[in-house]
Amino acid sequence: MDKLSFGFWGCYFGTTALLLIGSAMAFLRSLRRIAVNAALSAAASGFFVLAFLGGLPFSSADTQARFLAHLATLVAVLLSCMLLAVLGLVKSAKAWNAVVMVLSVAGAVVLGLGWLLPPLQALALGLGLAYLLGAVALGLCLWGAIHGDRLARVPTSAVGLMLCALIGLGWIALDRAAAPWQLHAMSAIAATLYVSTMAWFLWGRYAYLIELHEVMAHGPSYDPVTRLRSHAETGQLVGSVFKSFRDDPAPLGVMVLTIANLYALEKLHGSVAINHALFLTAGRLRRVVPGYIEMGRLGHDGFLLLMRNCKDSGRLIRLARSVEARLSKPLSLSTSRDVARIETDKLVWGAEVGVGLLLVSNPAIRGSSAIPMARGMSRTAMSYASRIAWFDHSSGEIVELPVLAPA
Repeated sequence: MDKLSFGFWGCYFGTTALLLIGSAMAFLRSLRRIAVNAALSAAASGFFVLAFLGGLPFSSADTQARFLAHLATLVAVLLSCMLLAVLGLVKSAKAWNAVVMVLSVAGAVVLGLGWLLPPLQALALGLGLAYLLGAVALGLCLWGAIHGDRLARVPTSAVGLMLCALIGLGWIALDRAAAPWQLHAMSAIAATLYVSTMAWFLWGRYAYLIELHEVMAHGPSYDPVTRLRSHAETGQLVGSVFKSFRDDPAPLGVMVLTIANLYALEKLHGSVAINHALFLTAGRLRRVVPGYIEMGRLGHDGFLLLMRNCKDSGRLIRLARSVEARLSKPLSLSTSRDVARIETDKLVWGAEVGVGLLLVSNPAIRGSSAIPMARGMSRTAMSYASRIAWFDHSSGEIVELPVLAPA
């Protein structure tokens, strides 16, 4: 393999490594199902490519060809099952079991026939099954996309890219010495785009499922603008959290965020701009806050965050700094109700955020007193350089958290 081929495949493996890092970050934010599926997809794809490029140590070329034949058959069957599950084409459990049985039998037959053939011919047979199942999958995706299934459009592109990469890798494995760099380049580009497309598709699908779970959990109390708990539902959350806090008095972290300039935005640009500002601000908030923290709207211009079992006040302070920095960045808002102009009619606006922090360790304190106190602190924080106010229990006073010096 020449330097150009190394460069293209290096781009592919770099993309795969970035996806694995992103999966680890998602796992740390409690998005475990998304993280595991994305990591498995990236790792399986990377292992498959590494094996077909000859990156695994084998005692002989025949042993390598046998292994690749088994790998191609197994991956073809598994990817077919995964694609059918993602597209939702199989409705009943009985039909799903039948499909899995047919694919498993087909894979077993190909593996059995492969042992009756020389190693390279067995590899070609395994690749043939992979190409056949890939073509069938592409046909199913096209059928779904033509019949109006928007979910099938992205997998159609992904399966097409996968077939291109698979054809190129099969050619390289069968005739490694004579494979030109152009073939390596085509295969590497197709593989990189395939992994990126499937990762984006999986993330979008599970983000939708997470939002659907929130809607089903909160029902009418789910706020459609911020996609968080409504103000009324947040009040019920406070009652529930403080009740469990009295039963099990582990320290409770309370954070209230207040956006001071929402009223001015509404008066100057109307309800469309303020709704867009809340939509984008809440989206940023959901992305920066870990999944184990309870969140909800608080009145017209605020958000409430509750951190259970907050034994480390430093963790609450670090989160407050991160949230304030993220929410204070400028936003591009639309001021038009016309859908066609949403992406073009823009207003640059920055939220003036105040953060009030309170660590509750006394079970006698009730939510009806703790939340208003934290909300008042968040408004006081508007006058601080750091925009973060903290209740110091040792002095009994509200103090400003110092501004961190740039690293």
